[in-house]
Amino acid sequence: MDVESEGYPEPIRTGDRFTGLVAGTAMGVYLLIIVGATTAITDAAAACTTWPACEGGWLVDFGDPKLAVAWGHRVAALLVGLLVLATGVAAWLGDPPRRVRAALSVAALAYSVQVAVGAVAAVAGATALVSAVHLTLGTLIFGSLVVGVAWLLEDQTATDIDREPVDVPNPIDDDAAPDPERPSLPDAPLARAKAYGSAYFRLMKPRLMWLLCLVAAAGMALAAGPALTVRTVVLTLLGGVLAIGASGTFNHVLERDIDRKMNRTADRPIATDVVSVRNALAFGGLLTLLSLTAFLQVNLLAAGLGLTAILFYSVVYTLVLKPNTVQNTVIGGAAGALPAVIGWAAVTGSIGVPGLALAGVIFLWTPAHFYNLALAYKEDYARGGFPMMPVVRGEAETRKQIVYYLAATLVGAAVLTAVSDLGLLYALASVAFGAVFLRTVITLHRERTEAAAMRSFHASNAYLGVLLIAVVVDSLAL
Repeated sequence: MDVESEGYPEPIRTGDRFTGLVAGTAMGVYLLIIVGATTAITDAAAACTTWPACEGGWLVDFGDPKLAVAWGHRVAALLVGLLVLATGVAAWLGDPPRRVRAALSVAALAYSVQVAVGAVAAVAGATALVSAVHLTLGTLIFGSLVVGVAWLLEDQTATDIDREPVDVPNPIDDDAAPDPERPSLPDAPLARAKAYGSAYFRLMKPRLMWLLCLVAAAGMALAAGPALTVRTVVLTLLGGVLAIGASGTFNHVLERDIDRKMNRTADRPIATDVVSVRNALAFGGLLTLLSLTAFLQVNLLAAGLGLTAILFYSVVYTLVLKPNTVQNTVIGGAAGALPAVIGWAAVTGSIGVPGLALAGVIFLWTPAHFYNLALAYKEDYARGGFPMMPVVRGEAETRKQIVYYLAATLVGAAVLTAVSDLGLLYALASVAFGAVFLRTVITLHRERTEAAAMRSFHASNAYLGVLLIAVVVDSLAL
């Protein structure tokens, strides 16, 4: 799609380039935020108590890790400051929408204040108040830039059709589901047993397991560090896998009629009557009991949270949220966030701030992740009667919400740094893969295709997967 480029100053010749400049500046500011939080945790700032140079010198002894981190933060702040300045100048010399110019102006003004606060923190020491102001200003700058990106993309790419919702879905009872089409099964006993085994395995939604288990592992690693025991890991992950299987099975049972109406889910085991409802309920109940048994070997709180996760996904999300509110994905993100709290509770027997912060990252990430899938299968969800964001609010609004929730996820990841002992590996992983995720989201706005939505969906998986691995590695290396 060609984008109107008149009004933008040289060397910014197109709207695409200007949007890229703003997006790059936003990620630069994010780098400062998350590395700055790491600097505060490691007390690296104490190694450089003068400003702007470190102890009177513009180059430092890189053999001192803390001094190198503090110096690197100063240099990054200078380079990002130049980017913020360039973005603000381009906004005023060019002709972006007024709201975009206002957002970028706020970022530029706040950055100048941020520099002054940073100087005070370096010279006088980073008190709790100064650190809080510094983080708040950084978040304001980052948020203003991301809002600018979202508005630019909306202005450049949204069409009238993109803003239109799909016909409001009718209640499921008004449109009877078709009769199940049972596939033929092999006659040979072994092959038939394998087919049934595969069907029951599909009920457990195995594609969700690796990521949710990684979330729980990150929660355990945050809580225990190098003291994490194999027994705790095995029992917690076993309980988690069984809980996910139980939740998935109950979800299949409750959505069987809707599944038959959707192309994406019409071949599910219960929708095709390969597995009966009675057998599926028995299977889900068995998985629930086995899950609770595994969790109880760890502690009572982990078992209670595991049961809560099963009930929330199976009942609250499946029956209440998903078919009734456009915010189903947002609120339903709590189901994916619970494994982080379970992992923390498995180690400590309590609920702690870092565990909740990790859960917050997952909660904020869920809409940024799942809205891509909702875009790719918009018509299918409408056919099934689900009020997903693109069905109710249109594609343009959904794409903009992805940008917002991606930004919120990155801020949540920075907050996790501030309340834990995670190091530079985690910070750099969040910046690098967050930038990749943002790039695919921008491409989604440009292309507006199912393929682009799926690329963004997979990029979101990659971001969270790498981030969680970094949490585990950083925590176990402490």
